[in-house]
Amino acid sequence: MDKLSAAVVNGNYQNPVLPMDFSDPDAVRVGEDYYLISSSFTYLPGVPVLHSRDLVHWERIGNCVEHLPFDRYAEPAHGCGTWAPALRWHAGKFYAFIPLPDEGIFYTTATDPRGPWSELHCVKAASGWIDPCPLWDDDGSVYMAHAFANSRCGIKHKIQLSRLDPETLAVVEDGPIVFDGTLTQPTAEGPKMYKRDGWYYIFIPAGGVEYGWQTVLRSRNVLGPYEDRIVMHQGNAKTNGPHQGAWVDDPQGNDWFLHFQDRFELGRVVHLQPMCWHNGWPFIGLEQNGDGIGEPVDEWRCPQGEAVGGLPVSDTFPGGVPGLQWQWQANPQPEKWLRRGADGLHLVCGSAATIWRMPNMLSQMLPGADFTAEVRLSLTNAGVGAKTGVVIEGHTYSAIELCRSENGCLLRVLRGDVKESVQRGQVVPISGARSEAEEGIFAEEELDTTEITVTIKVTDARQVQYGYIAGGESKPLGAAQPITRATWTGARLGVYARGGTEADTADIAAFAVKF
Repeated sequence: MDKLSAAVVNGNYQNPVLPMDFSDPDAVRVGEDYYLISSSFTYLPGVPVLHSRDLVHWERIGNCVEHLPFDRYAEPAHGCGTWAPALRWHAGKFYAFIPLPDEGIFYTTATDPRGPWSELHCVKAASGWIDPCPLWDDDGSVYMAHAFANSRCGIKHKIQLSRLDPETLAVVEDGPIVFDGTLTQPTAEGPKMYKRDGWYYIFIPAGGVEYGWQTVLRSRNVLGPYEDRIVMHQGNAKTNGPHQGAWVDDPQGNDWFLHFQDRFELGRVVHLQPMCWHNGWPFIGLEQNGDGIGEPVDEWRCPQGEAVGGLPVSDTFPGGVPGLQWQWQANPQPEKWLRRGADGLHLVCGSAATIWRMPNMLSQMLPGADFTAEVRLSLTNAGVGAKTGVVIEGHTYSAIELCRSENGCLLRVLRGDVKESVQRGQVVPISGARSEAEEGIFAEEELDTTEITVTIKVTDARQVQYGYIAGGESKPLGAAQPITRATWTGARLGVYARGGTEADTADIAAFAVKF
């Protein structure tokens, strides 16, 4: 299977509609087309752009950010980079508002969501301002709601509303705190602003990523006061933490809500919920336990619209170029890290860093909880000391690595442990961006060849079994290794080259994922 799509059974879509780590989604409809963006942290190009015609089937069409204009992103900055963005269509342009928690709020624009997108423009230079969302009001005023990152500025649970310059979109007035959820709605964040029938609405997740809920604020005055109501929670449903996302309507006049669910090692996958309005309040999901609050559905009738694309997972790297699903672990330098030309991926060796610290590690989101990948590795064009491999990266990560030796190659399974302790859901300090890892070898076998097909079997038990194909059969190498999440993301599936010199290349003929 080269692409991944949502399952549809008897005309009903099955959640999640995006079964990959598209964290903090926001979406808009323009005509009959829907567009969605998400956060991507230290992985670049970043803030991926997806397109759909029916809200169920999605294709990846580009990225809002090619690189970040700060020197620190020449190296991996785990937990930093692009956090929860907002996407809006205004006056013939797409606007993506993007927070960098240590640097401030920025925006980029495009007339075509496939790109090109403009360079980042600064809205507000600040530490700890996150989750921005603009609103262009009927009188020409522009506002921006945003939240705060406690780890950066010591503020939490609060939503602020700032006024922007209509021409430059820079903050001209920080404005009031319009909501304080400290006592009743802790971890209020991720605001999305809308206006409907004279009411101002701010959709906010609260309660935390893992087990939180969706709250909505409303007011007749943009500056408040706002009243609040919980409009969706887990209740008796199996979907934990249903919150943070986007309200969209379809051309037929139906309302929908896209939100994420934290599946820990698998990342934050995206669900689609039916939505309606009652007495001026949105109702999301389905009432199932008698408490008057919506609960997320496992399946629902498909919205009208044409099915498109799918999410690429496999790759043959035509012309030596990685597909859209791949991201570097820092600001991209493809002219330095790749040898383009013939089909297949040709990675330049030379790095001496651990996989966790390699800017030139190339990875994609984990494509599921149960899959196999086969990857053809070659060090024929590399000298002694060169290495290439396939990694499942997280705070504890593992890889199968081909190492060029005097007599051929060694095939190893290694494991890396990030030194800083990071718990699920715990705020990662800024120093996490500079966290280091220690690596050790867990299994090793000598080979008499410089080329081999390695196998990676990921299971529902959140483990990975590495192996290789010899004599037409797959043989395991070492014991199964654990899979853990990375900083604010699920585990990542990556390829890399290191060791040797910059004159050495590691060649990857194909990357095939099977479900």
